[in-house]
Amino acid sequence: MKRSSGVRLCAAATVSVLSFALVTGCSEEGSKDSGNAKGSKESNASSSDAKALNAAELEKLIIAKGEVPGFKVGPVKGGIPAKSKVKADDAKCDPLLQVLTGIAPGDPATNTSRMATEDKKDPTDDATSLDDLADGKFEDALSDSMDLDVTAVTLSSYDGDGAAKALKTVSDAVKACAGGFTGDQDGEKGKFTKVGEEKSSATGDESLAFTATNDTKDGPVPLHAEVVRHGNSIATYSTINIGAVMSKKAYTVSAPVIKAQAAKLK
Repeated sequence: MKRSSGVRLCAAATVSVLSFALVTGCSEEGSKDSGNAKGSKESNASSSDAKALNAAELEKLIIAKGEVPGFKVGPVKGGIPAKSKVKADDAKCDPLLQVLTGIAPGDPATNTSRMATEDKKDPTDDATSLDDLADGKFEDALSDSMDLDVTAVTLSSYDGDGAAKALKTVSDAVKACAGGFTGDQDGEKGKFTKVGEEKSSATGDESLAFTATNDTKDGPVPLHAEVVRHGNSIATYSTINIGAVMSKKAYTVSAPVIKAQAAKLK
């Protein structure tokens, strides 16, 4: 297989769905501050008699094409996996895998998802093929070509206080699974060596950010996520940047994506 073909396959897998299984596959083939679950309106809990938004209402509120500067927004290629197919060996860690794979936490009445991909020029469009580069330059070009944030956004709505309860399950899981855990997505095993809380965007009524470090044969792969409650709705974000991982650069959940989604939920 040509090296550039491998790059395309790895990129396609990453964009298809943000899952620990696919990230592990990419890595094997080729490649702070802390805070609590809180926001600017922590006391504004979901009302016990709140009604969930219907599917049509939710579709109007999730980010759409042209609404996130510097990003292409569209459907999640390959779709979000079924909740029943994503399980941690320890059930208390299930909420983390759900968020990382774009599944809404808890028991939402409705949910919908989008993929936001940073809009950068593909180096393979240049006259010089990656196949013709020396090994050192190839590695640099490969890293550059993959140095973009890919963020899965899931917007979900809940009856009553379901949103607050759902966010709490994620917060509890971050603490309970700090030492790492293993899981399974549709028969594909994955291992995380650690989970750590990060400083969140502090948008919405409550917010929580965390990093889960995926263990691969080529080294650790950090996956970044954030969960934000807006009343009785929740926005979850899960970001991977393969180029940053390859070059060992720090990255976070895409701030422009969170800003654009939060603006639509005000």
